[in-house]
Amino acid sequence: MSRPPLPPFDAETAAAKVQAAEDAWNTRDPEKVAAAYSEDSVWRNRDRFVTGRAEIAEFLRGKWDRELEYALRKDLWAFAGDRIAVRFQYECRDVDGQWWRSYGNELWEFDEQGYMRRREASINDVPIEESERRIHGRRPDAERGGAEQPLR
Repeated sequence: MSRPPLPPFDAETAAAKVQAAEDAWNTRDPEKVAAAYSEDSVWRNRDRFVTGRAEIAEFLRGKWDRELEYALRKDLWAFAGDRIAVRFQYECRDVDGQWWRSYGNELWEFDEQGYMRRREASINDVPIEESERRIHGRRPDAERGGAEQPLR
């Protein structure tokens, strides 16, 4: 089985891959998200190292148990061959009610079947007030593939 779009990526297929990832992560469904990665996929997420779909799904279950009302935006930064670079921001709250905005960059590498075999994520968290939120659930259709998120 393959997971289109397949590498090598062009501007259209890279953007489609990024939007598909955003859509999947916004479901907060660990198994659905993990299915986009190769069986032996390796991750670096902040200071955590994860290998394989089962560990990815376990990692995501823990993440979304802690990061409540998680909502994400990803923007294509660059692409070449089988690689894509992404900027992202997401917002969530913790169990104490503190809202957070997390900023990050990801480097992705895909196998020839379109599964992500490597993901490296660098992420920084900033506390925000609920009134400062700007990411509310899934991206509206009118904004898909469009405007990047403001830095502040």
